Amino acid sequence: MKVAVSATGGSIQSEVEPRFGRAPYYVVVDTSNMKIELVFNSNTLNEHGVGPLTAKLIADTGAEVVLTGKVGPNAKQVLQAGGIRVVEDVTGTVRAAVDDFLQREGTNKT
Repeated sequence: MKVAVSATGGSIQSEVEPRFGRAPYYVVVDTSNMKIELVFNSNTLNEHGVGPLTAKLIADTGAEVVLTGKVGPNAKQVLQAGGIRVVEDVTGTVRAAVDDFLQREGTNKT
């Protein structure tokens, strides 16, 4: 499963960014092998419509789940229409967020 986490920086040790659309980076983690893909969010430069544009960016990664602090209603609608599960109120590092999610789901990493 691919999990996209909004991040303040470009590593798995970065903190979770609480704002979905304005997150400068997304760390996409393949939970089957814990390999990561770093996605730079160039949409943060836009004034309006950032959430839905970012949702499309995440959908293009093949992510099945998004872990973040808060997602606005327009972005959430785009994500859910694409079959992407949204988990909000996530804090800590990207690695801890993914580990916590997997533990709650009862999913093994490998």
